[in-house]
Amino acid sequence: MHVHAFTPTAATLASAALLVTGLLTTPATAEPAGNGATSATSATSATSATNAIRTNQLGYLPDGPKRATVVSPSAGPLNWQLRNASGTVVASGSTTVRGTDTASRDTTQLADFSSYTGTGPGYTLAAGGLTSHPFDIKTGPQLYGGLRSDAMSFFYQQRSGIPIEASLAGAAYARPAGHLGVAPNKGDTNVPCQAGVCDYSRDVRGGWYDAGDHGKYVVNGGISAWLLVNSFERARRAGTDAALGDSTLRVPERGNSVPDVLDEARWELDFLMRMQVPEGKPLAGTAFHKMHDAAWTALPTRPGQDAQQRELHRPSTAATLNLAAAAAQCARVFAPYDAAFAARCLDSARRAWTAARANPGLLAPDSDGTGGGAYSDATVSDEFYWAASELYATTGQAAYRDAVTSSPWHTSADALSSFGFGWADTAALGRLTLATVPTGLPAADTARLRTSVTTAADGHLATMSGQGYATPLPASGYVWGSNGQVANNAIVMAVAHGLTGQQRYRAGTLESLDYLLGRNTLGQSYISGYGEQASRNQHHRFWAHQFDASLPNPPAGSLAGGPNAALQDPVAQERLSGCAPAACYIDDIGSYSTNEVAVNWNAPLAWLTQFAAE
Repeated sequence: MHVHAFTPTAATLASAALLVTGLLTTPATAEPAGNGATSATSATSATSATNAIRTNQLGYLPDGPKRATVVSPSAGPLNWQLRNASGTVVASGSTTVRGTDTASRDTTQLADFSSYTGTGPGYTLAAGGLTSHPFDIKTGPQLYGGLRSDAMSFFYQQRSGIPIEASLAGAAYARPAGHLGVAPNKGDTNVPCQAGVCDYSRDVRGGWYDAGDHGKYVVNGGISAWLLVNSFERARRAGTDAALGDSTLRVPERGNSVPDVLDEARWELDFLMRMQVPEGKPLAGTAFHKMHDAAWTALPTRPGQDAQQRELHRPSTAATLNLAAAAAQCARVFAPYDAAFAARCLDSARRAWTAARANPGLLAPDSDGTGGGAYSDATVSDEFYWAASELYATTGQAAYRDAVTSSPWHTSADALSSFGFGWADTAALGRLTLATVPTGLPAADTARLRTSVTTAADGHLATMSGQGYATPLPASGYVWGSNGQVANNAIVMAVAHGLTGQQRYRAGTLESLDYLLGRNTLGQSYISGYGEQASRNQHHRFWAHQFDASLPNPPAGSLAGGPNAALQDPVAQERLSGCAPAACYIDDIGSYSTNEVAVNWNAPLAWLTQFAAE
C-alpha cells in the first residue's frame, strides 16, 4: 500500500496562503460546541452532559445493532435506560467496561440495546446521570431514505456546466451554470494546456467539481463515478435496484427510462471521456490528469463568477487507467439502458488501456500543486490491475484475463488493506469486481477472491471490536479524508455480507455509519443536516456561510473529511494542537485538512446509505 493515497484533495494546500494574505479569514468568534461547531476545548477535553453518551444521532434499525459509547471514568459498569419520546423506559441494562480507547484517549463503556426492536422517533439513552441526543429507531427506508437522496444530491449540486435548479436543490443552492464561457468565466469549452503540454485546446465541459474548489480531476472522478455505478450494480444483484431507478433522485434527467444514479454517474463519465487525448495527437488515448484554474481560486467564489484561465495538465498513466476502468464498468452496466453510450464507453476504455500499456511511466509529479491538488501517484500497478479487471469482467477477452492473472495484485493480501482503498490505491476495486461479477476465471480462483473479501471484512470487524467507538480504521489511520476510509472499509463489509449473507458483516457496515453519524469521540455527526451536532461549516467555495452570511451552508448530506492527526492547515494547527488522533477535527471553513467535502468521500456515503436503506 502506498500511504500517499491520503494526501490532500484538490482543496487547497494553498488556502494557507489565502489565510495569511487575508483572503480567507476565520471568524473571530466560533460557534459554540454542540451547535454544529467544535472548539479546540471540546475536541480534546471533558464532555458535557449532552454528548458524553455517543450514539448514531440519526438513529438505528429495529433489526440492526444498537450500541452506544459512554465516556465515563467509572471503574465499574453503569446502569443504562432507553426511553421513548414520552420518557417511558422501554429497555434497560448494564454497560460493559471497555477501558481507554487508543485513538480517542477516552475511557469508554459500551451500552448495547440491540435486543430492543420497537420503533419510533425521539428515543434517548441515559446512563450515569447523563442523557444522549435524541435518535429514531425506524426501518431502513424510513431512517436512511432521506440521507440516501441527499448524499446523491451532493453530486448534482457539484456539477459543472449546468444550472443548479431551485426546484431540485432548493432556492439557497440554485446557481447559474459554471465554466461554460459566460463572462466572467473563461469556460471549460475551449481549454488550453499548460505551457509545453500540448498545442491545442479541448472541450472538457461537465463533470463534477472535485471538492471545495473548482478543479476537476480524473483520478478522483474515476473512483467516485465507479462507486456510484457499483452501488447500482450491487443493488441489482440484491434485487433492490428499484430504489435507484428512474425518477427516484433529484436530478434533471428524471423520466428518461434510465436509473437516476446512472444518470448522475454519466455526467462525470462524459467529462472523463472528454479528457482523453484525441486520435492523431501525441499520446493519443491517454487522459489528461486534471484541469483547474491557473492559480488557487479565492474563497468564496461561485463557479459562474470564476474569472481565471482554466488549464489542462499533462496526461498521466494513472488517469488513463482510471478512465479505462470506469469506462469499462460503464459499458457493462449501461448496456441495458443505452447501448450506444455503453459502446462509446467501451471504445474509450479499450483505447485508454492500449495507451496506458504503451505509456506506463507517465507519472503525475508532486510539484504540480498550483491552483489544484497534485494527485501524484508513483505506483500504477494497482491501476493496471483495476482496469484489466473491469475490461475482463465486461468483455471476457483473454488478453484482459491474462493481464489480471499475471498482476501481483491478483494474489496480494494488500489489495484489501486495513487502511482501505482510495484514489491512489485502487487494487481493491478490481478485487471487488472480480469477486462479485461473473467471469470466466476458474471457480477456485473466484472462490479465493471471495474469501479474500470476507477475510478483509473480518479484519475490519476485529479492528472495530478492539475500539471504544467500533470504527473500521486503525488508530494510525486518522489522516486526510479519514471518514472516506471508514466508509470505504464499510463497503468491503457490505460486499462480504452480499457474498455470504452473514449478519456480522451487515452489523459492521451499519456500525460504521454509527461512527459517521455521531458515535465518535467528538459526539459529532460528520454529515451536514443529520444529527443534533452535525457539521455545517465544511470547506467550500460556494457553500461558505461561515465566511459570508449571504451564502448557504453545505447542503444536507455532505460528508466532512474527518479527523486528521497531521493537522495540515493553519486553523487545525492553531486550534487542535495536542489532539488525540480521532479528535483532530474542527467544524471550521478554514480547516480544509479536516473539514473539506469531496466527491470521493460522498460516493461511498451514497453507496452505504443505499445499502442501509434496504
